[in-house]
Amino acid sequence: MSGIYLHIPFCKQACHYCDFHFSTSMGLKEQTVQAIARELELRHQYLRGQPVHTIYFGGGTPSLLSQQELQLLLETAKRLFIVSEDAEITLEANPDDLTPAKLQELKAAGINRLSIGLQSFHGPHLQLMNRAHSATESLQCVKDAQAAGFHNITVDLIYGIPAPDHQVWQRDLETLFALGVPHASCYALTVEPATVLGRWSKQGTFTPAEDDFTARQFEILLGQMARHGYVQYEISNFCLPGHESRHNSNYWRGVHYLGVGPSAHSFNGVSRQYNVAHNRKYTDALALGQIPFEIETLSLADQANDYLLTSLRTIWGCDLQRISTAYGYDFRVTHAGYLQELQEKGLAHMAEEVLYLTDAGKLLADQITLELFIA
Repeated sequence: MSGIYLHIPFCKQACHYCDFHFSTSMGLKEQTVQAIARELELRHQYLRGQPVHTIYFGGGTPSLLSQQELQLLLETAKRLFIVSEDAEITLEANPDDLTPAKLQELKAAGINRLSIGLQSFHGPHLQLMNRAHSATESLQCVKDAQAAGFHNITVDLIYGIPAPDHQVWQRDLETLFALGVPHASCYALTVEPATVLGRWSKQGTFTPAEDDFTARQFEILLGQMARHGYVQYEISNFCLPGHESRHNSNYWRGVHYLGVGPSAHSFNGVSRQYNVAHNRKYTDALALGQIPFEIETLSLADQANDYLLTSLRTIWGCDLQRISTAYGYDFRVTHAGYLQELQEKGLAHMAEEVLYLTDAGKLLADQITLELFIA
């Protein structure tokens, strides 16, 4: 199996926390869509005939595309690749785009899974993040999507937003559960230097939440999700049984994927390819039949680190025997003391050569991964 990721680099406005590649100018939107279709043609052999089980429109804001633009890209992908009949076709959408008419267009275009960037149900938090939608739209768009026949829905929520206490976060979770969506991705607010929040933080006009505050909200998240029957199958991702994101699960399991569009990444097991993060350079190159990209060949250590980084975050854990067999690094020998320490401190446990992080370990996942990384 394999997947296709299409990066749609356009947004109505810039969120104050976002450091992804996007543009708020729509001047190149039509050219970019045509260029993405052209890139699909030029790279139709990248997946070497592997069946495509997932297609993911990310961004940016893919819900800004028209029905015709979405159909062009989907029809091009289906013409050039072996796309399974039951493929999961996800589109990221902002609440303010999801009118009843737009939802019908998305269904007609072939979208069967929605990823809705709610971020919060609390108006002041949405304003802080400079989201283009209101708290009312956060709630209404999910109800409209369900009424339109979309049942495979995931929503994004952000925690760790500075507040006097945890009441807003608890209300956000209560609202989420009341909506009955089968999947949620919940991320801690990260203040990146090149973002508005990053500049405000440097200037002293914004103070990020303390680590202990964010950690407590993560603990609240874990407890509430478990109480409502959601499985944490990756550190930031929760679902009712059977509703895992097939596309993202494949990323974490090392499945090959093709990424098209400005700034998109591709992975084929032995290398990564990075498209230029510049819309004009991208469209100009594709107009000449060229793909502007850089490529990174992965050593065995790189491949082992990639697997370690992704697998430790998941419910499936990190198979140490696989690392030994496939990449030639035996952590059970080289890191025996550290692995024992993790278990004694209640940060991880082992079962049949697979290393799993506990809830306490998930709070320190990045630190633990760095300790295990192969130099």
